[in-house]
Amino acid sequence: MGIVQSLLVTCRLHEVDPYDYLIDVLQRVGQHPASLVEQLTPRAWKTLFAKNPLRSDLYQRDKLPSRQ
Repeated sequence: MGIVQSLLVTCRLHEVDPYDYLIDVLQRVGQHPASLVEQLTPRAWKTLFAKNPLRSDLYQRDKLPSRQ
């Protein structure tokens, strides 16, 4: 729990949306080279990935027009 709290606080310090960050990193971590893991810290992530973060499938569903 302490690691998650630390990540959330670090996101806030760097003005990174914690939800966008965690969704992106959790999807990216399996394909990202271990030698470049520092790129997944909130500070580096903001520079490299924040403009085009990976999204969950649920994000796409929320953007669809509602059917009534």
